[in-house]
Amino acid sequence: MTSPPRLRADAARNRQLLLAAAAEEFAERGLEASVADIARRAGVGKGTVFRHFPTKDDLIAAVVQERITPLIAAGERLLDAADAGAALLEFLAMAAQQQQQLDLSFLQGADRLAPDAAQTQERLFRVVHALVDRARDHDAVRPDVTGTDVILLMCAPNHVVTYLPDPPPDLWRRYLAIIFDGLRPQGAHPLPHPPPRSM
Repeated sequence: MTSPPRLRADAARNRQLLLAAAAEEFAERGLEASVADIARRAGVGKGTVFRHFPTKDDLIAAVVQERITPLIAAGERLLDAADAGAALLEFLAMAAQQQQQLDLSFLQGADRLAPDAAQTQERLFRVVHALVDRARDHDAVRPDVTGTDVILLMCAPNHVVTYLPDPPPDLWRRYLAIIFDGLRPQGAHPLPHPPPRSM
């Protein structure tokens, strides 16, 4: 009588192990990471992978949903914040903190993602654009900054510290502060290049 709950608990644990292993493999090797390597990292057989995720695209979509959906929800809540500039900065801090815990740069390039994963990424991009538009409307960021500019900068605070051999855990906050000061309108100079195509 106690076997089914144990099986369900084992299945849930295996699913979480697979999601964590997949995110790490994709971060290290890109979307070309193999199911065999993901299974090996998770400590399970390939059959276990396919019992939970019938295709690799299903696995990618599940990783995206787990890692990105909470960030989207937080961003949507921040759209109602009284201080639009502080809301954008808080969102970027949450994104950088998530990135510090696990590199999700493999999510760039929605055209290479499974449809469900691409839709989730698009939702994230829409939230970023909305937060930036609102901050710009409230004169909290410079008028020539776009949502795409900010999307491209989201990984920067953590990326720069990877050049150090043993960076302090919160060093990314220093570079986020520098980046956000560059977004502010005070003392801004004209940007030397037009913005990239919208993401």
